Amino acid sequence: QVQLVESGGGWVQAGGSLTLSCVASGNIDKYTSMGWYRRPPGKAREAVAVVTNPDIASPGAVDYADSVKGRFTISGDSAKDTVTLQMNTLTIEDTGIYYCNIQGTSTWGMHVDSWGAGTQVIVSP
Repeated sequence: QVQLVESGGGWVQAGGSLTLSCVASGNIDKYTSMGWYRRPPGKAREAVAVVTNPDIASPGAVDYADSVKGRFTISGDSAKDTVTLQMNTLTIEDTGIYYCNIQGTSTWGMHVDSWGAGTQVIVSP
């Protein structure tokens, strides 16, 4: 079983910045992707940023939601079991609960698809 602990959420004024962090622990042997998703108030969960094959030395592809391109940066480090999301120039539309997700393979060869409990981000005018 893999556990994810997120941190870094909070309240910020529009135009400000926040950094979210997620640390994984448990029996994971290989990461295939690390990502951040969010659920805006009253809306469905959506992908924000996902990095495949998160090797800090030579990361794989990174996909960003169009709404965050140029403002958010995801960084995954499989060696440290950590994925961060640097969020700059935040807008009110970035308000929501942010969830960390990791996928990979456990030490027993089983597929892993784990979610964190979520961290709240509130952006005020």
